[in-house]
Amino acid sequence: MEAPALMIAAFAGWLIVSRAPAILHGPLISGCMFLNAIVVVAGLDILLTAIAPAEQVAGFLTILFGAANAAGGYAVGAESLVKFRAVPRAEPVAPAASVKPRRDRRRSTAPRRKPQPIPAATD
Repeated sequence: MEAPALMIAAFAGWLIVSRAPAILHGPLISGCMFLNAIVVVAGLDILLTAIAPAEQVAGFLTILFGAANAAGGYAVGAESLVKFRAVPRAEPVAPAASVKPRRDRRRSTAPRRKPQPIPAATD
């Protein structure tokens, strides 16, 4: 594949994925994992039927890059699924009967000033 075609394909992929709603990211990741599996199987076919050393290298690199891409996809998918896990709620603790309520320390302990009278308007 030539460099301009690769750049156009990368840009088109980025554009499609970035505009997809969040609900479609799961199926998109699933489809990408399917394509990675096809790439790895194709690499195995190339490697097993290879005669020349260049074909063996191409098959090995296809398997290597396909497997690395699949592993990265699974890592990203697992990381994004963490966001959807339910957080266990803490059980409320009942206060003991003999415990006195503590004074709220957020309130100021400075003495309150008396309101000043509003001066009468003079004309």
